[in-house]
Formats: sequence, structure tokens, C-alpha cells
Amino acid sequence: MTHITSKQKMASRRAVAPIIATLLLVAIAVVGGSIIFVFSQGFFSAAQVSGTPNIESLKYTGYDASDGNLVFLHDGGNSTSGTNVAGDGLNAGERIAVYVQNNSVQKVTLNELRFAGAVYTFTSGADDSALTLDGHFMVATKSNGASAATTVSTTSAEIQPGQQATVLLQLSDDIKAGRDVQVKMITGNGAVFVGTVIAGQQSG
Repeated sequence: MTHITSKQKMASRRAVAPIIATLLLVAIAVVGGSIIFVFSQGFFSAAQVSGTPNIESLKYTGYDASDGNLVFLHDGGNSTSGTNVAGDGLNAGERIAVYVQNNSVQKVTLNELRFAGAVYTFTSGADDSALTLDGHFMVATKSNGASAATTVSTTSAEIQPGQQATVLLQLSDDIKAGRDVQVKMITGNGAVFVGTVIAGQQSG
């Protein structure tokens, strides 16, 4: 008798139809997804407004590593090196120039410069006469006329957006003519830009 009663109780319980259950699950998923989308949209919008683009692009456009007594800048003017001697190779104390252009939307600050494995230190000054120490470099924005052997240099290792500049290096070591030398520039944000200079030649 008990067995028959329990069967009747089980038979009287009815489950939700499969189609209704599916619709309920879809509705819950849509509502939950909408709520998450609204909250995340507000978050990403705020992050985009407050954040600044951090993509840096520095392009090597040429160099002057020729074995002459003058070092030419990207705009055709020259540097008063006073230290370069033509025909004796690239020796410590002589200068070379590397031409770069900032193609990013913000200024690029050179945090570290390596040439042929040696680390070079930034030197600031109104013109290139401040570059007097071996193993140092400076950033020159332009020359004061093609015939005037002076350059306009920056007070910090910054290159403005779209700006072309010449990085002047006073060599710390002798460089053999014809050697491929790697120049590596590391920015304050950690971006690394690598180029190649052939000692004794000029490009760009």
C-alpha cells in the first residue's frame, strides 16, 4: 500500500518543459551579459581617456662614419669636431654621427646608447663644443648654416615628435675601417632600436 502511494506522489510532480528551461537560461545569460558589458564599457572608456599612447618609433636614416676631418649632420651642416684627423682611421676621441627621426606621437628620450658594445653617456650643451669627453654623446637638432661649423644641441637626450636629429658620438675606442658596428639606442620607456654603421663610410 505504501508503495502505491509513493508512486502516485511521484506521478503528480511535473517538471518544467525543456523549451521553457532553455528560454529561461538564455534570458538569464542575456541579462547577465548586458550588465557586465555596461560596467566594462565604462571602465575601458575611463582607461582610454586617462591613458596615453606608449608606442615609440625611432628610425635610423643614415650616418657619417667617414674618415674625414669634418662630421656632417642630417641637414648637411657640419660639426666642429676639431678632433677628427682625415686618413688615420676612426680612433678614440674622434667623432661620428648617426641620423635618426622620431616617428612616434610623443617625444623619445634616449636613456642609454651603446656603440660597438661600449656604453655612451649623454652630454648636454648649447652646441657641440660641449662634447669633449670620449665615450659621450649629444643630440644635435640642426646646424647653424652649412658653412658654419656649429650645431644646435639639446639640453636633454630628447627627440620631439616628427623631429630629425643627429646623435654625435665621441668614440671611446678605435674602430677598424670597414667594420660593421652595431648602434643600440634604448629609450626611457625601455624600447630598443638597433642600427648598423659601417666604419669609414657615410650613408644618408
